[in-house]
Amino acid sequence: MIDFWLATSLLLLVALSFLLIPLVRGRRAQREEDRTALNVALYQERLTELQQQQAEGVLSTAQMDSGRAEAARELLADTEEGAAERVARLGKPLPVLVAVLVPVVGLALYLHFGASDKVELTREFSQPPGSLAQMTDRLERAVKAQPDSAQSLYFLARTYMAQDRPADAARMFERAVAVAGRQAELLGQWAQALYFAGNKAWTPQIQGLADEALKIDPNEVTSLGLKGINAFESRHFQEAVDYWKRLLAVLPPTDPSRSALEGGIAQARDRLVKSGGQVQDEPLLAAPAAHLKVRVTLSDALRSRVQPGDTVFVFARAVSGPPAPLAVKRVKVADLPVEVELTDADAMMPELKLSNFPEVQLVARVSRAGQPTAGEWIGRSPPLPSNVTARQALTIDSPDQ
Repeated sequence: MIDFWLATSLLLLVALSFLLIPLVRGRRAQREEDRTALNVALYQERLTELQQQQAEGVLSTAQMDSGRAEAARELLADTEEGAAERVARLGKPLPVLVAVLVPVVGLALYLHFGASDKVELTREFSQPPGSLAQMTDRLERAVKAQPDSAQSLYFLARTYMAQDRPADAARMFERAVAVAGRQAELLGQWAQALYFAGNKAWTPQIQGLADEALKIDPNEVTSLGLKGINAFESRHFQEAVDYWKRLLAVLPPTDPSRSALEGGIAQARDRLVKSGGQVQDEPLLAAPAAHLKVRVTLSDALRSRVQPGDTVFVFARAVSGPPAPLAVKRVKVADLPVEVELTDADAMMPELKLSNFPEVQLVARVSRAGQPTAGEWIGRSPPLPSNVTARQALTIDSPDQ
């Protein structure tokens, strides 16, 4: 920010010069006018003396004319010396008042309407955080600067969960739902945060949020896992098996939580058998694969306005779901045109996968700052099925607003 404030100060000095230079010149003109008035008064005084001496008979008519001419020459010489520097006089109080008010009012307006905090955050987000605490601080300031950004609220809530701060996370998820709408992923995450914030006590609010999430998306992973836990704790072991098997079906084969989930299913079956019940198994359906092929190009009108080293983010996001990208690839402008593939393996978080959402939108964004959430130019596709197999064409051709 130092270079920003230096540039601002330089521009302010230039602006003040337009006000103060005329004021200085005006004072100089005033001094010249005072000097001229003094010269005229001395000239008139000299003429009076000459006329008095002529009346007393001391000077002849020729001497009187000679003295008058000499006095006139002196007055003319003094007047010509200051004429080149004379300018129109400018009133003193107004320029001084304006010179004081311009920086004060300008600073006040910038602090109120400006975006210095967003500029600083953009610079910080272009660099990787040194710690989780530093990332939390950045996200908190991002939420403060952009309180209506569902994406910032979502990531801050996720960070709070990683720091074992479920009550704070629940508040952020609630705000994200208010901004982005009642999307299945957000409702499930909100329910989970409330569950852990309440010391794992099941409440009607948690029940309602989880049911609503699964009504919107029957494969919403957080709600499936949460309801399976509640069923197990309530000794409804068959329900726990059913929920966890549904969750297992939508997790990718390489997901590290699969082993723990399979252990939970085995334990629930064992408890059910020991309590005299009988396990009712249903065939476990594999999650449908998602594999999007995208060819990204840059419009001819933008080729002269971008740099080869500018970063390009290619990602897919849910049409009806959380604001976070589901799968992301990163390339450079110099690589365009380029063909990329987006799959579940490119998911930023295990619970946010392409195959979990029936409809997605493809986006390509040019970001000089290397920030995936904001940039200079963008291209968007219409909504399309997440399991489409045909190669998609995406052109970056619009300002990112």
